[in-house]
Amino acid sequence: MNGRFKSAGGAVGGGLLVAGTTSDAGKSVVTAGICRWLVRQGIRVAPFKAQNMSLNSFVTREGAEIGRAQAMQAAAARVEPTALMNPVLLKPGSDRSSQVVLLGKPVGELSARGYHSGRQEQLLGTVTDCLAELRRTHDAVICEGAGSPAEINLRRTDIVNMGVARAARIPVVVVGDIDRGGVFASFFGTTALLSREDQALVAGYLVNKFRGDVTLLEPGLEMLHGLTGRPTLGVLPFAHGLGIDEEDGLRVSLRGAVRESVVAPPHGADVLRVAVCAVPLMSNFTDVDALAAEPGVVVRFVDRAEELADADLVVLPGTRGTVRALAWLRERGLADAIARRAAEGRPVLGICGGYQMLGERIEDEVESKAGTVEGLGLLPVRVRFAVEKTLARPVGRALGEPVEGYEIHHGVAEVTGGDEAFISDGQGHSLDGCRAGSVWGTHWHGSLESDGFRRAFLRRIAADAGRAFVPAPDTCFGTLREEQLDRLGDLIEEHADTDALLRLIEKGVPEGLPFVPPGAP
Repeated sequence: MNGRFKSAGGAVGGGLLVAGTTSDAGKSVVTAGICRWLVRQGIRVAPFKAQNMSLNSFVTREGAEIGRAQAMQAAAARVEPTALMNPVLLKPGSDRSSQVVLLGKPVGELSARGYHSGRQEQLLGTVTDCLAELRRTHDAVICEGAGSPAEINLRRTDIVNMGVARAARIPVVVVGDIDRGGVFASFFGTTALLSREDQALVAGYLVNKFRGDVTLLEPGLEMLHGLTGRPTLGVLPFAHGLGIDEEDGLRVSLRGAVRESVVAPPHGADVLRVAVCAVPLMSNFTDVDALAAEPGVVVRFVDRAEELADADLVVLPGTRGTVRALAWLRERGLADAIARRAAEGRPVLGICGGYQMLGERIEDEVESKAGTVEGLGLLPVRVRFAVEKTLARPVGRALGEPVEGYEIHHGVAEVTGGDEAFISDGQGHSLDGCRAGSVWGTHWHGSLESDGFRRAFLRRIAADAGRAFVPAPDTCFGTLREEQLDRLGDLIEEHADTDALLRLIEKGVPEGLPFVPPGAP
């Protein structure tokens, strides 16, 4: 299966758009699963999402910021992530406005109305150019939609669902989450609300998160086929513990662990409890996934001061609204609780925005435009927000171990003291962050995915917390991620009609798909 695909339109790689009846229907999982299944067949495949709204982002090797879901899908496809895979990233700063990141670089802040009133349509050419380039250099490109393609109020400016599918003439498969209920109505209603031209691209459905005996579902699938003229191309079972990177920037998943389905006993005598403060506009909360992957480490998200009482480590994560999150900590009494912990020598870790909040003061005329704001005063750090965003993939050493990460921040930190740098170049020169007593801070996302450093850090935390916790010597976060991606590929291979998916990717949109009334208003 490693021959070059040719679409119906000419000498470019094949394509497929994975749409969903709703947000969280499983588009990201299915896209990643198809990518992993295809690459195991020897097919050169790339993921693509034209427009992503997420605070969970990643920095590519060329210094471009994209959604972490697309970086995860690139890992599933065994290719290096690039800005082409997510040309438009929206990073919410409130319920009504977002920073617009175009081809990996921030280009401004727009209200939702301003974006949908013209800016979005202007980006369609950029989006289709990126998709065309990926199709030129790969055998197949698996695109992910956003939300639902049947948002009739947004169809005119759509560049991520049927807009991109129609521009590129690629077939669409619609995913529905049956665990929520109403999946047949969702499939039918989604199709029936599309225009005749858009319906002509919808080639079939995928049921996601099914529990039970699939034979009981089959009569409904046959009736759906009769009503819409479109087949169901697979029924994917409910799978625990997939642990993939999530993308919704306005909500926090409380799943808390990478390996939910595996209850691994602690390697030592004690468990280690980690409390992550669920600050507003939390970004890159996947930073703690590597902690949750360790046997005996219990990670939970909290929003009340009393929930910090039994925590061995408190984490202040990144946020798109540092000043707003700082006020939230104070309003809820969490700031005082964290200060008491520090005074007692109990461990606290701040990452990116969390690191900035732990400092002495923040000067912000960029993000919140609040001017000078007093920080928590637990680290000898002064932060000034710069107009230019720092986007980098640095490497260094910490606690005697190699460490790498990625930086996404406007805040520039001036460290004026402390006991030691958090991360150095291995030759005595500080690269980032600092420690003061039991309080640690760094701008580097993803540093805890470096296995040796993570184990050294957890040993230090356990000693400070007085816990007989010992990190397992063989936990490899990269291997765990690969296992999860293989599980996604297995779901597609074992439960989807892979022959039908290959035909769609290779040959394009089937002819003669019937119109389902009433169509778009």
